Amino acid sequence: MKKWIALTLMLLMTAGLLAACGGNKEPEDKTVDLSTVYASMEEKQGWDENYMVDIEGEMLEYNYPGLSEISPKQFIAKMPMISSVVSEIVLMECETEEDAAKAAEILQARIDFQADGGAWYPESIEGWSKGSVQQNGLYVAMIAVRENQADLEDIFNQAFQ
Repeated sequence: MKKWIALTLMLLMTAGLLAACGGNKEPEDKTVDLSTVYASMEEKQGWDENYMVDIEGEMLEYNYPGLSEISPKQFIAKMPMISSVVSEIVLMECETEEDAAKAAEILQARIDFQADGGAWYPESIEGWSKGSVQQNGLYVAMIAVRENQADLEDIFNQAFQ
């Protein structure tokens, strides 16, 4: 009888240890395709493929000083050809949390500059003042649009659910 009790207790302890090991898994990081996120934003805004252009080279460095020093895994930066129209999107996946935080600071500086008068026109300044920087782990977004700001923020944030 003592052997059965000892065996039963040993089996219960082993089962408990195995169950505890299985429950400590780290959650997997979700990979988000930023091209798909941007396409959803583009569709929501009704932009055709020629409305927004890539921000790159000197224009990128001028508008976002220091951003080109961050090596992203994914990067999309778009603005319209007409600068008085508030429609600017930057989406990026960074290599590290530190890079993501630095990118968020640079993107917020762009919004602050434009909202503090850099956008020149009162209507544009008002639009920039509603812009936002969103961060989800290694992913960062700057969204500044005249219409549907909250909807585009939701598109970005829902990609991580």
